[in-house]
Amino acid sequence: MIEVLRAGALTTVQDQGRPGWAHLGVPRSGALDPAALRLANRLVGNDERAAGLEITMTGCVLRVTRAVAVALTGAPADVLWRAGTAQSRPGDVGRPLALPAGAVLRVGPARAGVRTWLAVSGGIAVEPVLGSRATDTLSGLGPPPLRDGDRLPLGTPAGPPAPVDLAVMRPLPDELRLTVRPGPRQDWFTPEAPDLLCHGAYTVSPDSNRVGARLAGAAVTRAVAGELPSEGLVLGAVQVPPDGRPLVFLADHPTTGGYPVIGVVDDVTALAQARPGTTVTFHGPQR
Repeated sequence: MIEVLRAGALTTVQDQGRPGWAHLGVPRSGALDPAALRLANRLVGNDERAAGLEITMTGCVLRVTRAVAVALTGAPADVLWRAGTAQSRPGDVGRPLALPAGAVLRVGPARAGVRTWLAVSGGIAVEPVLGSRATDTLSGLGPPPLRDGDRLPLGTPAGPPAPVDLAVMRPLPDELRLTVRPGPRQDWFTPEAPDLLCHGAYTVSPDSNRVGARLAGAAVTRAVAGELPSEGLVLGAVQVPPDGRPLVFLADHPTTGGYPVIGVVDDVTALAQARPGTTVTFHGPQR
């Protein structure tokens, strides 16, 4: 078991998601940076699809009831562990760490970025829903976000931790430049709207979450008011509500929506680490 001593602002169980259910209104969900969780799993000897924890901003405190290997990836944070009455010892993001039974692991607040992923040897073995253990914060599928006092079962370790001293991880840029392709509702916008989107600068709003990144900046001008009949949405869809401020959909996005989509972002992974106030610019695909 893992015992949750302090859950933090938002800590959820995540894996690689539940693809293939959009026709029933179920999004993929899963880790906002799937590659970061895959790396953490490789570091502790897990299958890449094993479930781990996605820790948001404020860190968390956990106790393990058996000897395990753990690894953290993503946002840098201070890591400390302690066994019994012994003095706390440091750990590192990007390197596997062996913990004895009863050890307490403290993951501090993110020093940069937003999210850190934690893998534990054997993986988090909560009951899967539609083939995944991921927490979907929009639909409520999967286990609820962690709360103080929760106990999470662990699976059987699949192999030894990776023999590495430190894993190289993706740097966290101060400004995000996202590639966007034309969306299905260009006719709902004025002719200058795509240029406005790609030549303006936006900032990430504090209202952002796992469902989507809301952006503040110049309004994208619509030629048609109102809403569409609900139609399909995909990961990375850039939807424009009546106020003209773009919303980029992330892992827990709804599968349908009634606001027009002006474009679709090729890769939204960088938005997983975008703090409020981060500058975001868009550009078209390179030819």
